[in-house]
Amino acid sequence: MGESSKVKALSTTIGEREEGTTDKQDPSSEYDRKRKPQEAQSIFDSLVEGGHRLSLVTYTTLLAALTMQKQFKSIQTIILQVEQNGMKLDSVFFNAAINAFSESGNMEGAFKTFWKMKESGLKPTTSTYNTLIKGYGIIGKPEESLKLLELMSQEGNVKPNLRTYNVLLRAWCNKKNIKEAWNVVYKMMRCGIQPDVVSYNTIATTYAQNGETEQAEGMILEIQNNNVQPNERTCGIIISGYCKEGRIKKALSFVHKMKELGVQPNLVMFNSLIKGFVAIMDRDGVDEVLTLMEEYQVRPDIITFSTIMNAWSTAGFMDKCREIFDDMVKAGIKPDAHAYSILAKGYVRAQEPEKAEELLETMIQSGCRPNVVIFTTTISGWCSAGRMDNAIKIFNRMCEYGISPNLRTFETLMSGYSEAKQPWKAEEILQIMAEFDVQPENSTVLVLAEAWRATGLTKEANRILSRAKSREKQRTYPIEAGEEISLEKLAYSSILQIPNAFTNDQKATGAAQRRGRMVSRYTEFLAAKSKCLSHTCKFGARSLIIWHKLSQGQFCTYAHFAASCTTVFLN
Repeated sequence: MGESSKVKALSTTIGEREEGTTDKQDPSSEYDRKRKPQEAQSIFDSLVEGGHRLSLVTYTTLLAALTMQKQFKSIQTIILQVEQNGMKLDSVFFNAAINAFSESGNMEGAFKTFWKMKESGLKPTTSTYNTLIKGYGIIGKPEESLKLLELMSQEGNVKPNLRTYNVLLRAWCNKKNIKEAWNVVYKMMRCGIQPDVVSYNTIATTYAQNGETEQAEGMILEIQNNNVQPNERTCGIIISGYCKEGRIKKALSFVHKMKELGVQPNLVMFNSLIKGFVAIMDRDGVDEVLTLMEEYQVRPDIITFSTIMNAWSTAGFMDKCREIFDDMVKAGIKPDAHAYSILAKGYVRAQEPEKAEELLETMIQSGCRPNVVIFTTTISGWCSAGRMDNAIKIFNRMCEYGISPNLRTFETLMSGYSEAKQPWKAEEILQIMAEFDVQPENSTVLVLAEAWRATGLTKEANRILSRAKSREKQRTYPIEAGEEISLEKLAYSSILQIPNAFTNDQKATGAAQRRGRMVSRYTEFLAAKSKCLSHTCKFGARSLIIWHKLSQGQFCTYAHFAASCTTVFLN
């Protein structure tokens, strides 16, 4: 590709200035059209490597691309290259540089470029000032923008427009200063500029964020009195605000009012309402939302199904939870990892780890990639059932599949061995964690110390706690040279053996292969030391993970909700 072709490709990638653009001086609107800054960087690099002499247009385009990528460290370099090449700068480049500095919060650099622009005989436009006002908003100094408004009045052909005031309005709202935000609205109206729905939505958002959603709803009448039509965004702000405040019935009431406003409720609004009613166990509210969805012909999505599934799962009604899951599949919605995890967690709560494991296999066969959450959940189920052999099998399956265990995974295994009264195996997990570059936390140390204490070996528990304290800075737990290891501690010949398929799979990533080799070497080392040893112990019957320990009162509350929640619409 020749130089001219590459320059044209670079310009086209970001959105080169064309005839008929609304504002050629505003790089933020000029280059925002295509949004392919990574491609621009690649093309630019190829031009430089090819020894081409780059034009000002090319530099301007790259500057806009870097700004969109927020790679602000490169801004000064680009400007310096342009100056060193002795190019005559135009308004577009100056505005691109001002925008870059403003976006990065470097208002000193932005104003330095601004004055250079004026010294060059080029006149700033309204967009130039808007960019500077935006910059002051980014650094949290909207009061400085007032000086810019005065400076604009000194320019003969430059006047604030609707965007000017909306940018200033947003700056005050970002500081949660509602009073000053309204002052901006009144000021723009005195100047003959009518606020639009964006202006009012900006203030409504701040009210909602401040926990004053009722004030946001109260703005509806004023918006209409100013001949501005509330839109979907306006209503979404109010509904979301009420839901966050826990005023779900108030949010539902507003949905009914939306018909008068001529605005159609959308799926996001309905999902927020369902989530809110599920949280307070209000089955009637859920029923009403589902009825409204049917009335407005809004089809549920995976979030809708997952939210209701979670209610059934939490209540322990796994048949109903599975029914909703199947309904989702019948509706043509492919379950994601989160939906599978809800089912798996429910089966674990119901002390049916075998069903959680079957679900894991179904998930893999369906082509949905499992994550560490569902693997760890299944592991916890087998740990709770006292089947550590099955728990380790799932752990190995996870490694074979290329999923890296996390801290929760290892702490779950440690807790399982603690419940089994096998603290030496729980301590072995620390070494496996190191092989996977997972650092223990305070919670890990407490689990391990409790494992030893539960067997009556207080001295060993204190050893763990004192070692953790002395090595807090290092945050590692190696076996010290010369330390005696008891026969009991060596009675775990191959508890975490990684399958050969994992280490030999040529398609596995380099990181996965390294992890497999490290763990295999370590388990082989342990096997060599303890090949003639064995140790058996009955597992404790107590639950492993805290989410299994639902109180009877909580269960009754969930059961009361779940037993009568309608699923007619979802069916």
